Amino acid sequence: MRIGIVCPYSWDVPGGVQFHIRDLAEHLIGLGHQVSVLAPSDDETPLPPYVVSAGRAVPVPYNGSVARLNFGFLSAARVRRWVHEGDFDVLHIHEPATPSLALLACWSAQGPIVATFHTSNPRSRIMIAAYPILQPALEKISARIAVSEYARRTLVEHLGGDAVTIPNGVDVDFFAGAEPKSEWQGGPEGRTIGFIGRIDEPRKGLPVLIKALPRILEEAPGTRLLVAGRGDEEEAVASLPEKMRESVEFLGMVSDEDKARLLRSVDLYVAPNTGGESFGIILVEAMSAGAPVLASDLDAFEQVLDGGAAGQLFPNEQADALATAAVSLLADPERRAELRARGTRHVRRFDWSTVGADILAVYETVADGAASVAPDERIGLRARLGLARD
Repeated sequence: MRIGIVCPYSWDVPGGVQFHIRDLAEHLIGLGHQVSVLAPSDDETPLPPYVVSAGRAVPVPYNGSVARLNFGFLSAARVRRWVHEGDFDVLHIHEPATPSLALLACWSAQGPIVATFHTSNPRSRIMIAAYPILQPALEKISARIAVSEYARRTLVEHLGGDAVTIPNGVDVDFFAGAEPKSEWQGGPEGRTIGFIGRIDEPRKGLPVLIKALPRILEEAPGTRLLVAGRGDEEEAVASLPEKMRESVEFLGMVSDEDKARLLRSVDLYVAPNTGGESFGIILVEAMSAGAPVLASDLDAFEQVLDGGAAGQLFPNEQADALATAAVSLLADPERRAELRARGTRHVRRFDWSTVGADILAVYETVADGAASVAPDERIGLRARLGLARD
């Protein structure tokens, strides 16, 4: 199959959508498909051979964060050329409701289009206001995928139609097989807590974790917090008493290999995110690596953690509750082992062997068309995939 995938966000600033697209592309290539990914990127960014640059992106505030998007006349020309030259059997665009390459590709494409919706934002006035502009492009979409029930709900409430829910995928064995790193592991003098995310993006929740840290250090002496991600490290710990700052170790941006090793090494992974999450890929990665997970009780996180069975939840933005749960878990190896075992079993449903097969089934449905399907079956298929009406 010739498959074109459109990434709306800049390839040089890592994020969940970019990682999902990268891993999906490499999974499909591994199965023998021809895949090309179009994405914004800076000129100096090293790109995999399957990625085509659409030029530089500009930062735009979006969904409680800052997204780096690419839009305009020059971008539109590049998209049209890429679509024409690719002659794809299926075009898979991500986040078509954002002012990005995905929307431009929707306008340019003529063949079957699959769209994946990642955003969970139940009160998006911008999306509601933009609907008249988006509608002509969105009507060209052949099938819709939502990465979670909450992303699906956002789609239904703001844009109409429906979608089949297929979660983000993870190479479970990659994380499960990583070698722990001795300097990141806890020892007789204390345990290690891990956090991975952008330091200067408040919704990732590091300020909540930092606020909880004094009590954690007081009740679980010797604990270390390992932080991986980009941002202002000095500002992140400015609220801590100076003597406690040495208990926080900043690792900066880490490679995929070191991220897996970090998750394999820590005694507890904490995800204190405060909102704007439609899935929670880091939770899946942590479970894959066998890390016990403590996470805020966002709806999306609760779903990923099987209602709290595969990881422990605490009330969102409540630093005291986070501290209480963390201290309890750090002192209870049996409870951590239970969470580790449950997470390891649960996470298999997110492996690319399952997720990739589900996405391919959508591709094949829209590529083959419904000509050979009986009328009643065709209606059922189109309804399940959130397709436009015949």
